[in-house]
Amino acid sequence: MARILVTNDDGVFSRGIQALARALDAVGPVTVLAPERNWSAAGHPKTMHKPLRIKEVTWPDGRVVHACSGAPSDCVALGLLGAVDHGPFELVVSGINQGYNLGTDVIYSGTVAGAMEAIINGVAAIAISVAWLDDDEVFEELLAHAAQIGARLAGRVLDDGLPQQALLNVNVPASSATDFQGIEVTRLGRRIYRDVVVAREDPWGRPYYWIGGQVPTGIPEDGSDVGAVERGRVSVTPVGVDLTCYPCLDVLRSWEL
Repeated sequence: MARILVTNDDGVFSRGIQALARALDAVGPVTVLAPERNWSAAGHPKTMHKPLRIKEVTWPDGRVVHACSGAPSDCVALGLLGAVDHGPFELVVSGINQGYNLGTDVIYSGTVAGAMEAIINGVAAIAISVAWLDDDEVFEELLAHAAQIGARLAGRVLDDGLPQQALLNVNVPASSATDFQGIEVTRLGRRIYRDVVVAREDPWGRPYYWIGGQVPTGIPEDGSDVGAVERGRVSVTPVGVDLTCYPCLDVLRSWEL
């Protein structure tokens, strides 16, 4: 059976990654290699200026997994390069993230970065995120539901494959666990950020800053991931490595540089 590498950006003890690993056990042998701390919104770093360390830790259910000092992208790189002797891996699944990764969130997301590192190295990948809920019991139901969707998609990817350098970015709305409205194939939507800078002083009078603000919203256009989750549907968006702005090419050529 195909071996699956699982990572996340919420940290190795996150409830989301535990639910995901349990569901993926039915698809193939699972190895967990995830950050030892939270790396949310860390983007896609590559640690080259200091050593990376891996240690074994045990989840409450007794499963022994691997915790890494680096970012999600580091975890995937280490796994694919053989730092844990469980490979080779045919699929990387990153998540389940606690909070959506919609639209331009994918640029910031450590969850998506873990999947992106996989496809850069020629391995198929899926990133999975869910709505954030304060109700623990309902949130556990949502995680279990999202994990089953992830396992279903993992099976299809392993059976049918994906185009080179493309991953699936999956977002599961809060209502989906109790009122499943199906899965919609989408494009990346338009996120709206309302960030603010909070300036403060430390005890020595030196300024420091927090970047904060309201939870991002979005424009729920038809066919977009934002629109799908607004309508209670699971969004599955193919995301690639190629960031070229193709409509700009002819414009730049017209400049006769």
